[in-house]
Amino acid sequence: MQQFPFSAIVGADDMALALILTSISPDVGGVLVRGEKGTAKSTMVRALAEVLPRQQVIEGCRFGCDPHRPDPSCPDRTAHLEAASEHPARLVELPVGASEDRVVGSLDLRKALGDGRADFDPGLLAQANRGILYVDEVNLLHDHLVDVLLDAAAMGRNTVERDGISVSHEARIVLVGTMNPEEGELRPQLLDRFGLTVEIAASRDPQTRVEVVRRRLAFDSDPQAFTAQYADAQTDLRVGIERAQALLTHVDLPITELERIARVCAGFDVDGMRADIVTARTAKAHAAWFGRDAVNRDDVRAAARLALPHRRRRNPFDAPGLDENLLEELLGDDEPTPPEDDPNPPEDPAAEKNDEDAAGQPPAPDQSGTGPQSTPDQPETRQDSGPQNRDSAQSQQSPDDAAQHDHAADEPGPVPVAIADTAKPYTARNFTIRGLGNGQAGRRSRALTENGRTIAATTENVRRLHLPATITAAARARIRSPYDGRLRLQADDLRGAVTQGRESNLVLLAVDASGSMGAKARMQEVKAAVLSLLIDAYRKRDRVGLVTFRGHDAELSLSPTSSVEAAERCLRQLPHGGRTPLAEGLEQAAHTLRVEHIRDPRRRALLVLLTDGRATSGKDALARAQRIADAWPGLGVDSVVIDCETGKFRLGLAADLAARMGATYVPLPQVAADAIVDIVHNSKTDLQKGRAA
Repeated sequence: MQQFPFSAIVGADDMALALILTSISPDVGGVLVRGEKGTAKSTMVRALAEVLPRQQVIEGCRFGCDPHRPDPSCPDRTAHLEAASEHPARLVELPVGASEDRVVGSLDLRKALGDGRADFDPGLLAQANRGILYVDEVNLLHDHLVDVLLDAAAMGRNTVERDGISVSHEARIVLVGTMNPEEGELRPQLLDRFGLTVEIAASRDPQTRVEVVRRRLAFDSDPQAFTAQYADAQTDLRVGIERAQALLTHVDLPITELERIARVCAGFDVDGMRADIVTARTAKAHAAWFGRDAVNRDDVRAAARLALPHRRRRNPFDAPGLDENLLEELLGDDEPTPPEDDPNPPEDPAAEKNDEDAAGQPPAPDQSGTGPQSTPDQPETRQDSGPQNRDSAQSQQSPDDAAQHDHAADEPGPVPVAIADTAKPYTARNFTIRGLGNGQAGRRSRALTENGRTIAATTENVRRLHLPATITAAARARIRSPYDGRLRLQADDLRGAVTQGRESNLVLLAVDASGSMGAKARMQEVKAAVLSLLIDAYRKRDRVGLVTFRGHDAELSLSPTSSVEAAERCLRQLPHGGRTPLAEGLEQAAHTLRVEHIRDPRRRALLVLLTDGRATSGKDALARAQRIADAWPGLGVDSVVIDCETGKFRLGLAADLAARMGATYVPLPQVAADAIVDIVHNSKTDLQKGRAA
């Protein structure tokens, strides 16, 4: 299949530079590309393989060993005496649904069953050795698989110890992951393991967009003719990358530039030392790409812009990017070192083409040596959270005072609406779903998953082999019938491992945004609780949805999504005021849960209802809400009711609602995890005082 030429892609200079630098120096640790859909992320990654230098590969070696530097521990080392041949760089794509066996390799069942030999069947890491391993939608891949990939990319080896197999082989890969942030984020621990990151978006310049469409239509019309136009540019890129790879080992990193790297990383308050190491490796690759034998200020700046933005994120709501003004300040005021006169600098692939084609060429050295121009990253923004303590907003409001806020909605004129700030979030309690599920692996509720603790063996749907159970079954079957003393496995001897881990769930937040909830800054504390639950859902890899109700109706403010960032934005803009349509809120929540169950029957749901239990909108408001609550257990959905009622005089409506729904009842101050510790401590103290008395 004809690939779109790398050198013909328009408007992705930063991504092109990042891909080229990690190709020059795979030790950088790979590239994570974050961007909206339709921005040619996959097209550019697939096109990269076409411009990488061709490789010498030992024929008969399934691990793609280099004949000039073969891996001494390669399982196919007996084939290293065979002749070598030249091949294009490997590009291996990892599907989202791939299992761990498919990624790292596993026991060769065909040989085990046929010959009784325990041989290793290589996985995708072996196929991608000395090439590119591309993971599209890497944020949808399970965390443990991302860990495996990043470990291999960092160490350059893959080690498998399982099912009676002990294998270690070379896995020098260029790991490239792409993702759409709207579909969910990677955990900060995993973000840090990617060497470089790039934010990509479609250009808003009409002329650039016209050029993108023109080239795409020309390629679709005649792929061969279009590709031929860029043949020289592709060759120049390949030669430039090969020259940079050879120069890399001779690039010097002066102590002054190393101190500059340390100053920048410390100034941006990144965790650990990986940022310093990756920035240094990237700066050397950048210098080699521009034909320099020593790193200078411009190399450090380019490396920092690619290596630091994703390492500054402490939680999923921190904005990505670097403060460009702070970066310039940390780099120092010394003037950039002018590029040395290199007799063979990387040539501009479009130097002999017309201006129209030159607009989309990948990076080539410019007069400042800083590489391609790009839009500066968005300045850092911080979460605006006040210093309020979550217990300080507990009001002394009476039921009559709260009711006045609800009745205000019936007065002539528009209903008063306000938007409350959010108090500081905290670590939320761990709410789980009862029973044992079988949904997508995550971190919340117990479930049967593909990975985890082995609890049993099964003969149905064997995916991961339970080796001891398989051998035991085969031995018992052979003992019962005459055999020659050799254990030969049959198909009906196979036993699969039943493993128990944890799954991700759908967490549907139903928030009462009526006037009574906004009294005495109560809504600030409610938003803090919701924000804390969102952070908890992010860490547990859940999907989240948001139902809000106020005035006379309820709405699905946010359809269930893996992007807690979208939920957080929706929460901050949530208005409050008016009466309390509790029945409508429950109906909307029930409808949403039914629809989501049809879409994904395996994903179990958890409803978290935040309300004071009042129902003041419509005829027989409280009675209607109670009837829905009485029928709620029939939905089979685990629920939590967080009581937001405060003050000395309480009606206890939320507690009654929780009892009718069969839900867990939690007062708002006890949503925080440390609140349970305080309760236990206070209980012990009271008991000791009682015994002393």
